Amino acid sequence: MNAPLPFPHSNSGVLIVGGGLVGASLAIALDAAGIVATLVETAAPRADQQPSYDERNLALARATVNGLEAIGVWRHAAARATPIRHIHVSRAGEFGSARIDAARHDVDALGWTLPARELGAALLRRLDECTHLTRLAPATLQTLQPLENGWRAGIATADGVRHVDAALLVGADGSESFVRTQLGIDAERHDYQQTLFVSTVTPERDHAGRAYERFADDGPVALLPLAERRCGLVLTVPAAQAEAVATMDDEHFIALAQQRFGWRLGRLSRPGRRHPYAIHRIAAQQVIGPRAVLVGNAAQTIHPIGAQGFNLGLRDALTLSELLASASDPGAADLLRGYAARRAADREGTMAMSHGLVQLACLPQPLLGPLRSLALLACDRVPPLQRALARRGMGFRGEPPLAVLERLP
Repeated sequence: MNAPLPFPHSNSGVLIVGGGLVGASLAIALDAAGIVATLVETAAPRADQQPSYDERNLALARATVNGLEAIGVWRHAAARATPIRHIHVSRAGEFGSARIDAARHDVDALGWTLPARELGAALLRRLDECTHLTRLAPATLQTLQPLENGWRAGIATADGVRHVDAALLVGADGSESFVRTQLGIDAERHDYQQTLFVSTVTPERDHAGRAYERFADDGPVALLPLAERRCGLVLTVPAAQAEAVATMDDEHFIALAQQRFGWRLGRLSRPGRRHPYAIHRIAAQQVIGPRAVLVGNAAQTIHPIGAQGFNLGLRDALTLSELLASASDPGAADLLRGYAARRAADREGTMAMSHGLVQLACLPQPLLGPLRSLALLACDRVPPLQRALARRGMGFRGEPPLAVLERLP
């Protein structure tokens, strides 16, 4: 077990605020690199208490799984994951579609589907193995005071207020980041006026490891392969319809899902519990401050179209941990500027892609239909475009955060 933090003061190389999926991953990566860090989380250290360890079914790109393997998390999660061997992308009412097949690109899987609660449980098991990490949970960051070479944080715990001095402050505390606000970093916000419902269904036909993303005027709908022939359903509806959908009985909800998805897997049945999430885009105007950095949803919260949120956040965490592993001063200005530069293309490109897809693929403009269909057909049949689409779908980018992210079998 990790040693308790001395009271009332202690020193930590890195203070991570937020123990969700990205914050916990960063803490584990830093521990693997031998870096002394403190992790502050408002929830108790249990999978059923952490809000981000919820009922969402995460589509983990191949590069993401490589990264989770590298930091020792995947061994705790692999048994609960379902491989994605095919991806099918289409738009309702239009003729084009794009397909990506793992075998065509000489890999056993393009990615894996894993419930967020299962990934959270795996992270907690891996956190228990850490030896350079102090965990404070449940605990709340209350105050931040700048120091000459770092920050002094006042943290409320069950034992009273503790003070931690750190050379680097990391905000991994979600879309409404307290750290981001305290640093005075503004964020651009966009309300998509959409609500996402996640649930599970059983299709009449075996999904055979196939993931579907289907665009429509009302927003995207996805089916992700799960164990025992179940599928994770991701259904987007206009915000004005959210209350009506939330109160539907199972019969009417499954009828809506069937109408929106279609019949490629036959009749859908046995819907699980549904959970709604309002969809917003939140982009911090900068990701670094004086001896401080933002990662994951604190830096950027994107539309779930294409399932890129956690994949992008993990690349934040692994890039930062790689840079810190060889740094004598984790909060040095040059190091943080280097981090921001390393992340810029991936961050901006992924945000632009997700936002652009929503605007283009879900825009109710009949004249765009033929162009959208031709674009999908080109991605399906033109080899260079197919390779680029597959590579991006597997989470590989031009400059990986770790060499291991590019590892192929």
